[in-house]
Amino acid sequence: MNEKAAHVPDRIKELREILEISAIDLANDANIPIETYNKYENGELDIPISVLYTIAALLGTDVTVLLTGEEARMDSAAVCRKGKGVQIERYPGYEFSSLAYNFKHRTMEPLLVTLDSSKPQAEHVSHYGQEFNFVIEGQVKVTVAKTDHILNPGDTIYFDARLPHAQSAVNGLAQFITIIQEKP
Repeated sequence: MNEKAAHVPDRIKELREILEISAIDLANDANIPIETYNKYENGELDIPISVLYTIAALLGTDVTVLLTGEEARMDSAAVCRKGKGVQIERYPGYEFSSLAYNFKHRTMEPLLVTLDSSKPQAEHVSHYGQEFNFVIEGQVKVTVAKTDHILNPGDTIYFDARLPHAQSAVNGLAQFITIIQEKP
C-alpha cells in the first residue's frame, strides 16, 4: 500500500471521531459487518472504492478528503495533468489514479487503472450506480456477473455496477479509464 492509501484509514477514524460517530454505528449505517469495518479502519484490509464512497457520504465529506486529506477546490473545471492524479495502489497489481480528485461535488469518479497480470486478480465488487471502462492499452478481462468480456485498446463496456464485477489484465500490463457514477 502506498503512503497516501496508508493514511485513508486514519482519516476515516479521525473524521468519525470528530463527528462523534461510533465505529459500530458507522459500520451498521454502511451495511458492513463490524469485524470487517474494524479491519478497514485499522488498515488490515483494503477498502474497496465503493465502500469509500459510502463512508464518505456517511461522514458528510468527499472521497477526495479520505484519499488526500484535502478538500476538493474546483467547481467549474479541474485539470489533471498526465501523471498528476491522486495515485493509490489498492493491492499488488491494481492501482488507480483519480483524475478529478480536485473537483467539488463530483457525481462521477474518473479513474486511470493500471493492472498487472502477474499479480493476483482483484476480487469481485459491486456498488450502486453504473460504470464505464475504456481500454487504453493491453487486454482487459472484464467480468460482469458471470460473463467474461475481453476488451482490446479502444474497446469499451458500460454496465450496472450493482452486479458483481472485476477487471484483470489478460497478459502483462493493461490500462483503462473507468468512470464510476454512484450518486443519483
